[in-house]
Amino acid sequence: MKKVAIIRCQQTEDMCPGNTDFKVAKEGKLAFEETGPVEVIGFMSCGGCPGKRAIARAKLMVERGAEAIVFASCISKGNPIGFPCPHYANMRDAIIKKLGPEIQIIEYTH
Repeated sequence: MKKVAIIRCQQTEDMCPGNTDFKVAKEGKLAFEETGPVEVIGFMSCGGCPGKRAIARAKLMVERGAEAIVFASCISKGNPIGFPCPHYANMRDAIIKKLGPEIQIIEYTH
């Protein structure tokens, strides 16, 4: 079973407990259909706008065993507030640059 770490939007923490993220990961649904069920080993926020802390946090989670970094849908799709993160692409690209191509990036959860 693949081990993943999820990065979420800090601004949605008080509105969303992440239960749908955990559910679809456990069941291997939506963004996890290709991988099948996964084990979530970390669930952290981006650290707040503009998401600079997400890079170090992603690295930390990989050091602790994550094989993939997953961006929660609050970042990439704007769930539940209807406003995707304007810093998403920069954050994603910086994480890819820092971690290298061997770490899979999954761009949403549900």
